[in-house]
Amino acid sequence: MDALAGLLEGPRARGAFMIRAAFDPPWCVRVEDRAPLTVVLVVRGRAWITPGEGEPVLLRAGDLAIARGPDPYTCADDPGTAPQAVILPGGECAYPDGRSLRGHWDLGVRSWGDRPDGSTVLLIGTYMMRGEIGGRLLDALPPLLSLTQDVWDCPLTPILAEEMARDEPGQEVVLDRLLDLLTIAALRAWFSRPQAAAPAWYRALADPVVGRVLRLLQDDPAHPWTVAELAVKAGVSRAALARRFGELVGEPPMTYLTGWRLALAADRLRDTDDTLGSIARRVGYGSAFALSSAFKRVYGISPQEHRTRAA
Repeated sequence: MDALAGLLEGPRARGAFMIRAAFDPPWCVRVEDRAPLTVVLVVRGRAWITPGEGEPVLLRAGDLAIARGPDPYTCADDPGTAPQAVILPGGECAYPDGRSLRGHWDLGVRSWGDRPDGSTVLLIGTYMMRGEIGGRLLDALPPLLSLTQDVWDCPLTPILAEEMARDEPGQEVVLDRLLDLLTIAALRAWFSRPQAAAPAWYRALADPVVGRVLRLLQDDPAHPWTVAELAVKAGVSRAALARRFGELVGEPPMTYLTGWRLALAADRLRDTDDTLGSIARRVGYGSAFALSSAFKRVYGISPQEHRTRAA
């Protein structure tokens, strides 16, 4: 698996919040749902997205933005327009004064706003739980990224727009998979830009020494690696490897390996019914107890709690 594929395999929506929003100016929605990731695609018109900290970003028809939570942001016809609605955790909607907006802006199946044929139409997909997005991917993203139509052109847009209007058995699963594909296509385009701010370990893959070590760790996390063995594989001294790895990746090799092993374990806890012992052996821990202790130390919850929340 190449590095980019490994980074992008994480998005796996499960009952994502999907909506077609249609507005006429002036309009403004403040999003405080604390969701880990939201994709906003402009189908018609234009919209300004303003992160909690940072400058507003203008999106025109065909442009896309991805907002990384949990920080709030606003989406509006103009950065100066005051919020008319607030999106809360769980997709709940309220007026800025706290009164419930439930049902007031409903326009039909997964459609919301002023009128169905509004001058601005947005397709919005929200991953509701952090477990649906790999932690390594979230850590690699800025609070807000955007792509213009000239650098990203995805044939999924009309398919997604059509599917969102349907109300058929299994539709939720179809929309989840379409959102995953849309997200992966957008992030692949974003990471492929020459100026992309990829994570340090991703950039370090181009280094002849550190890149080789990273691939060894990623391809065989269950191996009982030591810095000495990695140094021999890379053809440098232990001290040289430790120094170079720290400079390029930002942490020691064994610290990186621990994070990688636990990230893999978290994914398997979420996506499989494998026992904790089986997962421990697969990712390089000698026992379920050893994995559980390391997992709780880093994630703050037990592996079982993680699995339950993801479910």
